[in-house]
Amino acid sequence: MKAITIPKPGGPEALVLSDVDAPEPGAGEVRVKVAAAGVNRADVMQRLGFYDPPPGMTEIPGLEVSGVIDAVGEGVGEWVVGDEVCALLVGGGYAEQVTVSAGQVLPVPQGIDLVEAAALPEVACTVWSNVFLTANLQPGETFLVHGGSSGIGTMAIQLAREVGARVAVTAGSQEKLDRCRELGAEILVNYREQDFVEELEKATEGHGADVILDNMGAKYLPRNVQALATAGRLVVIGMQGGVKGELDLGTLLRKRGAVIATSLRARPVAEKATIVAAVREHVWPLVADGRVRPVVASRHPLVDASAAHAEMEASTHIGKILLVP
Repeated sequence: MKAITIPKPGGPEALVLSDVDAPEPGAGEVRVKVAAAGVNRADVMQRLGFYDPPPGMTEIPGLEVSGVIDAVGEGVGEWVVGDEVCALLVGGGYAEQVTVSAGQVLPVPQGIDLVEAAALPEVACTVWSNVFLTANLQPGETFLVHGGSSGIGTMAIQLAREVGARVAVTAGSQEKLDRCRELGAEILVNYREQDFVEELEKATEGHGADVILDNMGAKYLPRNVQALATAGRLVVIGMQGGVKGELDLGTLLRKRGAVIATSLRARPVAEKATIVAAVREHVWPLVADGRVRPVVASRHPLVDASAAHAEMEASTHIGKILLVP
């Protein structure tokens, strides 16, 4: 089968379309004939050599796909050959076929086409596990998401809106902020021109953010803590702004705040299955009803994976970038 490999870390040109052996599903796994794969920042980090897959796992990038099940391993009960699904992966999505644990597979929601469904698993699982299961966002609270126009950001806005939270976002252009407003964000901050701490303080009359979802890491750490409300929760899921920052424990103590760092890829299979089950229960009905929708910026052929990565690194997109074999 055809798949994207990374013979040597580097720029987008490091992604090479190669011939590799098709995977065979083991016990408890299914194999999916891929209709589309989502492109994520983690894939870019892997390509650059900074985010290796867990030991023993495929080195083919790609953390989410949609497609049709074409083989089923021993002990799989719910899924059968021919089912249209999408799935959260540990890797391997940039390919014509991929195997995945049956507990990380989701049905394609009603009203979503098969290719578009690839935009859902990673963002839905990331947002639900971090914003709701970990940070316990509640109705009436203020929620700040950095990178509001990203795939994760566009999903976070919609889900926070649906639970009755007040949503604040940062983004780098008026076009992106306008799209965030359309999705339900109320407090809009252009990080190139405004300071999000000051803008949030004004908009909330000094209250701050009860929950912050941060993809920047070190660069934003001091200001994120400053922006927290009393008993606020900061969840760090990315390191685009570096890995080492200064934490003001005095401010954190006064606010009785929490700083939490999480990742999804390296979690045990059983833990991922629990997250996927929660997404199926809580998020999928909202998608089926049309209240929450995937936002797709572009679709690229698998052979042009380098162009997809270049688009992501340019940060010109709004929503998800997809690869289509």
